[in-house]
Amino acid sequence: MDPLKIHTMPEHLRRPVLIMAFTGWNDAAESATTAARYLAAAINAEKFAEIDPEEFYHFGLTRPYVRFKTGSETEREVVWPATEFSISQSSDLPRDFIIGVAPEPHLRWRAYTDAILELSRMTQTTLVLTLGALLAEVPHTRPVRLVGGASDPELAARLGIRPTKYEGPTGIVGVLNTACRDRGMTTASVWANVPHYISGIENPKASLALLRRVSMLFGMEVDLRDLDEAGRQFDQNLAQVISQNKKIAGYVTKLEAKDVEDAPPAAAGTSDLPPASELVAEIEQFLREQRPE
Repeated sequence: MDPLKIHTMPEHLRRPVLIMAFTGWNDAAESATTAARYLAAAINAEKFAEIDPEEFYHFGLTRPYVRFKTGSETEREVVWPATEFSISQSSDLPRDFIIGVAPEPHLRWRAYTDAILELSRMTQTTLVLTLGALLAEVPHTRPVRLVGGASDPELAARLGIRPTKYEGPTGIVGVLNTACRDRGMTTASVWANVPHYISGIENPKASLALLRRVSMLFGMEVDLRDLDEAGRQFDQNLAQVISQNKKIAGYVTKLEAKDVEDAPPAAAGTSDLPPASELVAEIEQFLREQRPE
């Protein structure tokens, strides 16, 4: 059975770009998937294809959920963790954009990436751009740092990001980028550095940084005011936390002093900073209390 399901094949395609983000290991503070979903909504992208989850997910780990069907108070439906693709062919955009968002699969990664590559072939996609976010020893008081890379040097220069020097375990984003390069496809990846001591809270500033870079790359106008406002509120909440807790303030001050351009991702047992785990609960509890009822 072909796991790729095309519901409606788009016509008159204009050099499509496929932008993908995955929840889980590749998505610190949900920054990448929030950016992808925000972009899809902002450009009015509509679902046209999906990858069936049956072969790729352990449903005991990524569970489906049940909800009432639209317009019904008695009939329920099961929503599976599928990979969904939406497309925008708006004349206001310089080209067509396909947005894919999914949980990182558990099984058969090579077959899974083959399904994505097949969609790219069918839609004559000219560029695959992946979004990611990683935990790093960076303070929230600094501008969000972006890292990544591209298969084409000119594209990398246009992205204006420092190439990552990371070696080690990878996620589906790394596997997909390698598969694209092996097939001769142009690919790029942009990752936001997320402060590891606030990893359990959605980080709108990281999502905003990713979308600003995407908008700059393609010369597109995207209304980012909601994310911008969320970022300001995020900073205000954190400022309140720090003003009331000397321990957290001291931790952030040490991070600011340590912060350098080539700071690596956070790694367990390698930092001379005090452990952040004891601060996380305090910060997250405070931020939750700030949310409206």
